[in-house]
Amino acid sequence: MPDKLSVPATVIAITGASASGKSWLAATLRQQLESEFGDDHLAILAEDAYYRDQSHLPMEQRVQTNYDHPSAFDHELLAGHLLELRAGREIQMPQYDFCRHTRMSGSVAVRPVRVILVEGILLLSSVPLRQIIDFSVFVDTPLDICLMRRIRRDMEERGRSLASVIEQYERTVRPSYFAFVNPSREYADMIVTHEDQDDAAVEMVKNRIHRLLQA
Repeated sequence: MPDKLSVPATVIAITGASASGKSWLAATLRQQLESEFGDDHLAILAEDAYYRDQSHLPMEQRVQTNYDHPSAFDHELLAGHLLELRAGREIQMPQYDFCRHTRMSGSVAVRPVRVILVEGILLLSSVPLRQIIDFSVFVDTPLDICLMRRIRRDMEERGRSLASVIEQYERTVRPSYFAFVNPSREYADMIVTHEDQDDAAVEMVKNRIHRLLQA
């Protein structure tokens, strides 16, 4: 692929509560769009990768961070990376260690592509990000379902205890959802409900992406 693309990238945001189904929707869209455009024309960026580095803090302080607050994310870096990709330049996407609560030492190269899917809980809470995003989807899933998914994910994939997951949910996740995540839905171009999370929903989003690309 050349260093620069003749057509700027289209940025699609997928947002919603933690464990609402964002990653599933992004991965499903990626699989289907790659079959049409090829895997060298599409990339996924995760907002979670842009959590701020906390290597300078002791572990007992890291675990107290509110990871559902906008200040936990380096949205400035994410916005800069999206603009770099749109300009046809490669970026180095940071990687985050959820067990150590800080960034890893390495990064992942992301080359310029035609379609960028970026998923995360607070993408639409950031004005600079909203100005870059071409189309956004809010995945609306009941919080009790999100909690059950989060418990399973954090215990199986992130080494958390049940007590720690529930404590964090009650202390920061649920309050931050109502303070920051849910209000940002007003900026979404499309809302996908829990009942819509199937092939029909994927097709609806994909059709909107197609119209954007054709325009």
